[in-house]
Amino acid sequence: MPGPETAPLFEEARRLGIGFCLGYAELAEDGGARRRYNTAILVERDGRIVAKYRKIHLPGHAEHEPWRAFQHLEKRYFESGNLGFRVSDAFGGRIGMCICNDRRWPETYRVMGLQGVEMVLLGYNTPIHNPPAPEHDALSWHHNTLVMQAGAYQNATWVVGVAKGGVEEGVHQMAGTQIIAPSGETVALAVTEGDELVTADCDLDLCRSYKESVFAFHRHRQPHAYALITGTAGVVSPDQAALIDPSLGR
Repeated sequence: MPGPETAPLFEEARRLGIGFCLGYAELAEDGGARRRYNTAILVERDGRIVAKYRKIHLPGHAEHEPWRAFQHLEKRYFESGNLGFRVSDAFGGRIGMCICNDRRWPETYRVMGLQGVEMVLLGYNTPIHNPPAPEHDALSWHHNTLVMQAGAYQNATWVVGVAKGGVEEGVHQMAGTQIIAPSGETVALAVTEGDELVTADCDLDLCRSYKESVFAFHRHRQPHAYALITGTAGVVSPDQAALIDPSLGR
């Protein structure tokens, strides 16, 4: 990046003084091995790439499942990202990135929140229909907004969620592009599934009142009580939990 296909985008953005976040499928060389990641880059107004993120929370399944109306094979084609949830100083603020399914996990926002993030940029391409749990379909829009608003409020940051919506290869993809303030309020929202330009004046200083009060992490967080969060990936029994975090067995 930029390559032949994307160079015109970089050049025009540089000419106009507009930065952007761009997602793509990355083929990387790592220790002599070829690896594939679902990746996003942050590009400053002068055309410099200032940050790279590789998607960590991969949804779906790794093998063909013929019972599904469509396949969700992200675990087959990509590896989980190895760059962590980095935050970068850019655009006069502190910017982080994540991708699609990452937005559903509170750890995504909290790791960036602990680095003082002021704006999280994320793109998503999400089917409305969930084959393993179709009872969730009617709540897809609600869940989409819920997780982004919670991440914004609980980490005192702006969140910009951009959808690739509409019908693609017969699969209905969720729209709902929106800009969310540190208060958790959506301040701008796309109203169709087509191409739209959604804008808002995002004053990064609005983060401060939340970072310095209810979410003043240095005053209120209790990391000693959270050992189970990083001590296991899946659900464990209370007895197993006490082995991971002895304070739970007292």
